[in-house]
Amino acid sequence: MQDIFIQYICLILIILGLVMIANKLRLAYPIVLVLGGLALSFIAPFSNITINPELVFLIFLPPLLYEAAWQVSWKEFWKWRGLIIRFAFPIVILTSCVIAVVSSALIPGFTLAMGFLLGGIISPPDAVSATTIMRRVNVPKSLVSLVEGESLLNDASSLIVFRFALAAVLTGQFQFQAAAVNFVFVILTGIAIGLVVGLIFYGIHRLLPTTSSIEIVLTLVTPYCMYYAAEHFHCSGVLAVVSGGLLLSSKRDRFLSYQSRIEGVNVWANLVFVLNGLIFLLIGLELPFVVRQLGNISLGSAVGYGLIIAIVLIGTRLLCTLGTSVLMRVMSRFITVSDPNPGWRGPLIFGWVGMRGVVSLASALSVPLLTQAGQPFPY
Repeated sequence: MQDIFIQYICLILIILGLVMIANKLRLAYPIVLVLGGLALSFIAPFSNITINPELVFLIFLPPLLYEAAWQVSWKEFWKWRGLIIRFAFPIVILTSCVIAVVSSALIPGFTLAMGFLLGGIISPPDAVSATTIMRRVNVPKSLVSLVEGESLLNDASSLIVFRFALAAVLTGQFQFQAAAVNFVFVILTGIAIGLVVGLIFYGIHRLLPTTSSIEIVLTLVTPYCMYYAAEHFHCSGVLAVVSGGLLLSSKRDRFLSYQSRIEGVNVWANLVFVLNGLIFLLIGLELPFVVRQLGNISLGSAVGYGLIIAIVLIGTRLLCTLGTSVLMRVMSRFITVSDPNPGWRGPLIFGWVGMRGVVSLASALSVPLLTQAGQPFPY
């Protein structure tokens, strides 16, 4: 246990050094962290670092989703709610379907259930990656808000797809009617639990004699309570964190003092920075292990499959954003829409900045190593 603790302390120090190098070279630090993790994987003290797949979601996702919910402007979120919801649910499901069909047709022996699992992993865009780059190129603020809001709900919908696809792969059974009913139940109950837990913590902040330090610690505990409560009742912990986070974010001025808000922003920024860094570094550390598990598939074939699926993924998103632009122009003739003439430049940028990030990486890391029958998880 002591050795593991020291290893992770060293990893955090390495993350800081790699981010400094990335800033000096003016590169996106996730790329440098993945490459740094890959280099570390060949050094003996770090070659055996692994993480329990069952703990990935519990450790990383609740705080990352909660922080993203607090960053979203509620005013902008409500203004673009129609477009955000269309991209958060129908387009995520469409993307997952396209990836499922392409991957099952492309990779020998790859089933449709495995394809949906892959689609659930790689379908959600990442707000952190997108907004970091968009702020460097000075895009309109409305576009940044749109990407952040879409990413927040996309994470929830894609992880629900991931959850059902994983169950289908593990059990070998999938009943559409039962899955559809369970899908609605998981969504509605998850949202309800998130709101209830959010209201409980709202009451704690308002009624108890808290200090700024206590309030900040409570904000760190809140997302884990939301996530665990929902998962305990077999609901969507992701939607619980998102809905509860949005509720508390909209009421932050009522229950947090100005000192707590200022100090809390700094605490959360540093926490999310460390979690992001660990995720990207772990991907690099895991890569040699993944390559060793390819079996009969050559590394060249695996890279080829990855490139083709990446091209399909990017093309699907661009077609969706440009198609939505055309649809909004048509709908504006009959009903009021948020933007009757979006043009093609904004949708093109919106499609291109749909980069995948931490949630996709955490989903990939959370895939179990063995099936329920004790066999190695396929592919």
